[in-house]
Amino acid sequence: MSVGASRDAAGGRPLLIVTGLYSEARIAAGQGLTVICSSSDPGQLRAQLGTFDHASVRGIISFGIAGGLDPSLKAGDLVVASEIMTGEGRWATAPALSEALIEGTNIGRRKIVGGSIVGAEEVILDPRDKISLHEQTGATAVDMESHIAAAYAASVGLPFAALRVINDPASRALPALALNALKPNGDICPRKVLRGVARKPSVIPSLMRTAHDFNRAIATLRRCRSLLLDSRSAFVTANL
Repeated sequence: MSVGASRDAAGGRPLLIVTGLYSEARIAAGQGLTVICSSSDPGQLRAQLGTFDHASVRGIISFGIAGGLDPSLKAGDLVVASEIMTGEGRWATAPALSEALIEGTNIGRRKIVGGSIVGAEEVILDPRDKISLHEQTGATAVDMESHIAAAYAASVGLPFAALRVINDPASRALPALALNALKPNGDICPRKVLRGVARKPSVIPSLMRTAHDFNRAIATLRRCRSLLLDSRSAFVTANL
């Protein structure tokens, strides 16, 4: 789903912003940006990019939340990727761009780190799986969009960066109910949440922790929004 598309204020090509959730896409939407929301469906994202006109944009940013793999990171901390990896390949981000994004970001007391992001085809729910993935790859975070966007950017010769905010820290499990309640557009269905809670009230504490972490992550993501909307964006700063 394309949430918004417009040319930048100077009349040049916009940036393509790749997101997984509609809430992320709403934050990202603005002048000079084309936003794609995959609804946390890797197959859907590949299909969207497969029909996308890469000549219509000047660069790509993967923007949204991620699962934490580095145990030192908390919900709301920001990862600016130095590279994206999977078992099939690695894609470096544009170094000058990533540095400009780190320097231009102000997220208050939250931590900003550079590091690798590993791509996954499914949400990693169990902390034990996060620990294992961190030990195997050394990656800082995991998400379901960056590897697809990075591979696409490399295939069409566009500069790429990834801004991902930690949603669920390495030690935190994600309740399956939170995933089952996702709508096709990547938003949350309140009715499914309520039905799930009615069937299994014991999930309430876990849902409350998840909601708290998500709110912290979204607050940081909103503070990153100016980087996407500013006409003097990091893509210009880095001369890309």
